[in-house]
Amino acid sequence: MDFHQFAKDYLHFLETADHKKLAQLFSENGRVTSPIYGNMPAKDFYQGLMQDTNTSKLKLDGVFAEDNGSRLIVLFDYDWTLKNGKNVLFKVSDVFEFDNQGKVEKLTIIYDTVLSRALVKEL
Repeated sequence: MDFHQFAKDYLHFLETADHKKLAQLFSENGRVTSPIYGNMPAKDFYQGLMQDTNTSKLKLDGVFAEDNGSRLIVLFDYDWTLKNGKNVLFKVSDVFEFDNQGKVEKLTIIYDTVLSRALVKEL
């Protein structure tokens, strides 16, 4: 698997709010754990995120892969404008865990929620 291409595709799908293509990256039982949205099936997570999002501007900052190819970290800047027009900018580390077929089984999202949590609560 080309992890750099995966990271670029993932960020493109996220930035363009293509929740269907994002969901296709995941296994049937793929899950996302987010500091704000909690732990849920990937398709539910992305649908919820897109409902709360007006625009997203993402800038790739790094791709870090394990030698055995089962985990990948994508580091990026997330400029997030919510549906209510409020904006927050933060650094994100997405930790992907892949199954044997190269699908994401689990995604753990790591970022500081001090500003974003309050803004999402306002929605």
